[in-house]
Amino acid sequence: MPSQFFGLTIASSGLRAANAALNTAANNVSNVNTEGYSRQTVTQEAANALRVFATYGCAGAGVDTVAIERMRDSYYDMRFRSNNSTLGEYDIKKYYTDTLQQYLDDDGTSGFGTIYDSFWAALQSVSTNSSSTDSKAQFIAAAESMADYFNNTAGNLKELQKDINSEIKIRVDRINAIATEIATLNKQINVIEMTGAAANELRDKRDLMLDELAEIVDIETKEIAVTDANNPDRETGGTRFMVYIAGGQTLVDGNEYHTLECVSRAENEKINMTDADGLYDIYWDNGNEFNLNNASMGGALKGLVAMRDGNNSQAFSGTVTNVGRTADGSNAQVQIKVTQEYLTDMNKCNLSDTGGSIVIGNTVYYYKSWTFDAATSTYTLEMDDAKCDTIIDASKIAKEAEIGADISYQGIPYYLSQLNEFVRAFAAKVNEVFTSGYDSNGNEGVMLFTAAKAVTGSNKNDTQYGESDFEDANGYYELTAFNFQVNKALSADADLLGTRSSAEVGVEECGKIDELISILKDKTKFSFRNSTASEFLQCLLSDVALNAGNAKTFYDTYYGIAVTIDNQRTSISGVDEDEEATNMVRFQNAYTLSSKMMQVLTEIYDRLILETGV
Repeated sequence: MPSQFFGLTIASSGLRAANAALNTAANNVSNVNTEGYSRQTVTQEAANALRVFATYGCAGAGVDTVAIERMRDSYYDMRFRSNNSTLGEYDIKKYYTDTLQQYLDDDGTSGFGTIYDSFWAALQSVSTNSSSTDSKAQFIAAAESMADYFNNTAGNLKELQKDINSEIKIRVDRINAIATEIATLNKQINVIEMTGAAANELRDKRDLMLDELAEIVDIETKEIAVTDANNPDRETGGTRFMVYIAGGQTLVDGNEYHTLECVSRAENEKINMTDADGLYDIYWDNGNEFNLNNASMGGALKGLVAMRDGNNSQAFSGTVTNVGRTADGSNAQVQIKVTQEYLTDMNKCNLSDTGGSIVIGNTVYYYKSWTFDAATSTYTLEMDDAKCDTIIDASKIAKEAEIGADISYQGIPYYLSQLNEFVRAFAAKVNEVFTSGYDSNGNEGVMLFTAAKAVTGSNKNDTQYGESDFEDANGYYELTAFNFQVNKALSADADLLGTRSSAEVGVEECGKIDELISILKDKTKFSFRNSTASEFLQCLLSDVALNAGNAKTFYDTYYGIAVTIDNQRTSISGVDEDEEATNMVRFQNAYTLSSKMMQVLTEIYDRLILETGV
């Protein structure tokens, strides 16, 4: 038989349950604007009934407040994060392709179209007054403006590549910080939940971290219950929470986590000729390389890598045909046959001129320099044996050789390669015309365009390449948009320009000027991607505009999906102010009723005890 005061116990359980519900509603309302907060609800259940051994059976014992739980749907979390990875990738591409468009945009005063028009007008002016030193000087000045344009544009693109590289490090540092925070949260959550309570706020913080991480790189999560080692059927309340990134690589495992480290490439480890110094490779804390070209990787990191290293699938690759030693025997020498046009045409070649790493038959080696034989389409690489872990031998013959990776996106290396290809072809054609002509003194003409030599070692002189430098198998490979210059001899004396077709003709004759005008007007004589020289920038801008348009379209699409999924997620986990207001009234009524019940029972007990003498 229950106690005479059993009713008070029941009423007090209702009072406590209503109080817990009111407190939870107050907590929800307080966090209505807290980012990442999940609405919490009180779970109640009827207390175990008391066996009273009476004819009416068991007596209800009130209510138990079982738990305060957060409202969350893991399915929407998974969808939101998956979409967030793609959104992060296209957000990066959208931003940087827009920036590229700004760099290449012709504003009517300093763009390529304006500069080329000036070059063209000056060239025609020479044709009408070829004996005038002033007109030739103006033409050379226009040529210098064109060279400056390419120098500045290439410099801007390289600075942009450096900015992207710096952002990669910032993102990697943020991945490390998030990994540390998640591991710490895992530990704190387990400390609380192994007591039987739910660590709602800590789980919210962890989910917020995961949302941010998903924007940087694709993620997968897994949580499994920890069981008692002595009784595998008993769950301890703790869990093992794991986070995988970039296609399944472990970042966090319970309380343990891994970090990533950005390591700058050495000057002689470039992949592309045009790469900025110090681009980062990324390694795990155990020394293993984090593959940035992993096809499974997503998020902003993928977008940054595509913009920094995107080569339009034009990485170096070929087949090893011979392995030997250099003439002095100091290093191994590898011959690699290639078939791709962008490798056999030196105007299109973007292979590093300072050496780097090369993968041959799944082994990484390092090379110091290379030469090219156009007749056999074969590159001969001098290896850096001192740097290689193993010396390459004949077993690698017939193996595939690769430098860098094919990245099917038009990033900075692609656009710089396009600039190089144009200036090389343009300089070669213009020089061909002027060096076959004669100047006003009857001497053979000199080349108009050349390239500045790199300042290395003790050689501090500002020197330029000569004609003979471009007559070897590499052609105009040494000339790039960075070092593209006008021959200093012509800048000093414009009369050295080979305008005449013969030494015997008069000074007014300008056969070479007319020839150059004819070439630049006719696509069958000179073209860049099947366009005339004046249309060069339009080719490049069409690439950027297409990429920018695609990036914006995808960004808008995935942004819309993100909003939809977030709304669905928020409909479950978000705090609804109207709903909480209703709950407050409901729980207040429950609390008031429980209080009234206690008052009624108190009066009954007073009457029973004080007036009946029980």
